[in-house]
Amino acid sequence: MTEQLPPGGVEITEAEAEARWTQAWTPARLADRLAGVAAPWCVAGGWALDLFKGEQTRDHSDLEMAVPAARFPEIRARFPELAFDVVDSGHIWQDPAPEVLALTHQTWLRDPATGNFLVDVFREPHDGTTWICRRDPSVRLPYSAVVHRTAAGIPYLGPELTLLFKAKALRPKDRLDFTTTLPLLDHTQQLTLAALLDRVHPGHVWLADLPRP
Repeated sequence: MTEQLPPGGVEITEAEAEARWTQAWTPARLADRLAGVAAPWCVAGGWALDLFKGEQTRDHSDLEMAVPAARFPEIRARFPELAFDVVDSGHIWQDPAPEVLALTHQTWLRDPATGNFLVDVFREPHDGTTWICRRDPSVRLPYSAVVHRTAAGIPYLGPELTLLFKAKALRPKDRLDFTTTLPLLDHTQQLTLAALLDRVHPGHVWLADLPRP
C-alpha cells in the first residue's frame, strides 16, 4: 500500500469488487496459461496453502499469485486479450500507466468482455534472484527457498511465508488456514514461522501455538 495514492484512480467498494470475483481461475488454469514462463512466479494466499496440503479444503473467493516486480511484463505478455488493473486502498486504475504501476504492487487480471476479475497479481520487491518481504525488507530469501511446487508442477508460496502474510489481518479464514495448516508443518517450518512472526509481528497470538528455539 502506498502512502500517497497515484492520480486517476476511482473508488471501488468491497461489495463491488466481490461481485466481480465470481469467475476467478483455479491454480491449474493459471499454471497452464503460464507454462514455460521463466519468471519465478507462484500461487499465493489461501490457494497456496491448499496446494501445500494437496487438496482444496475451503472455498476461495479469488486466486492470488506473486511475481518479482521486474518480471511482471513476462506475466502480462501471456494475456494479450485481457486487461490488468491496479488496485490500492479501495481505488482502482484501469489499464494503468507505468508510473501508477511503479507506485503500487497489486494488480487484478480482468476480462474486458465481462468485467470479471480472474487473478490477483502481486508485484513483489526483490533484488535479482532474492525475494524481499514486502512487510519487512530485512527478510530476504532466495527464490529457490520461497517457491515450492506440487507434484503436478504448480508453483506456490511456501506455507511459512503464506501464513506470515495472513497473520496481519486475522480474518476468520486466516485463522482457519492457520489451524488447519499448522499440524502439517514440520518442526523446522514451525520454527521458521515463529521467527518470522517475532520479527514482523512481535507478540502475535499465533506464537503461543508455535515452538521456540
